[in-house]
Amino acid sequence: MWTIAKLTIQEMVTKRIFLITVVMTLIFLALYGTAIYFAGQEGAEEVGNSGQGTEIFLMQQFISSQLLGVGLYFSSFITALLAIMSSVSSISGEVASHQIDTWLMRPIARSQFVLGKFIGLAFLLIAYAASLFFGIILLHQGIGADWMSLDFQPLQLIKAVSVFVIQPFVLVAFGVLLSTRMTTLNAGIISIILYGAAFIGGFIEQFGAVIEKASLVNIGIVMSLVFPIDSMYRKMTVFLFDTTDNPLSMAQGGMFTSISVPGNIMIGYAVLYGAVAVLFSIYSFNKRDV
Repeated sequence: MWTIAKLTIQEMVTKRIFLITVVMTLIFLALYGTAIYFAGQEGAEEVGNSGQGTEIFLMQQFISSQLLGVGLYFSSFITALLAIMSSVSSISGEVASHQIDTWLMRPIARSQFVLGKFIGLAFLLIAYAASLFFGIILLHQGIGADWMSLDFQPLQLIKAVSVFVIQPFVLVAFGVLLSTRMTTLNAGIISIILYGAAFIGGFIEQFGAVIEKASLVNIGIVMSLVFPIDSMYRKMTVFLFDTTDNPLSMAQGGMFTSISVPGNIMIGYAVLYGAVAVLFSIYSFNKRDV
């Protein structure tokens, strides 16, 4: 199992899609860092001209958190696409190329093969997501000068990144499950549609909370239960922006935080969702005639 996980990581790292993703990630970080730098310079100049005041401080907090939210939102999007594209071909690709025959001829149980694939992909994607998360935080806090800096406690960052990496964990588990029964194309289409539907459901839930429409909030909650991706992103923003000693912390998060706050139980549900998907993957592949 561990050998398969190691080989999966090596194979994934050498794939063109991973190399392209890394290059595009570096370009994204460079563009984000540039935007943060100039925003920080402009903000510092505005403070110098207008002086420190409550209105300036609130504007600084809001703009800074919005820019950070943009960076983390697109980081989540990039991570999700890489997780989907890498996992939906994990089993079906081996079957289509008949390389699965070579594996199954060895004294390796099918459950070990599936677990090895999942562990390798999950480890790589979780490491990538965590690196991207801290990369955005470091750029925002370091390049943006004092004007862009937000007050984060270490525990906030630990909680936020712990929830952030649950997203690729669930996506990889679900992608591997689909890959045991479907072609790569069909599995990819289903995963992308559900991913998009989850985020649309999340925005509907937030909009429903704003206008106090319980039916819209319930739609978002149901979608979170079907595919708990958006709820993990929203929970991450709550951990990142919400502090007990700052009553304005939730307001400064703007559109990238959550008015309808997911409960802590959703974290456990998302982890259980991924674990059950892996178990079903093993069961499904054991029943498949290859």
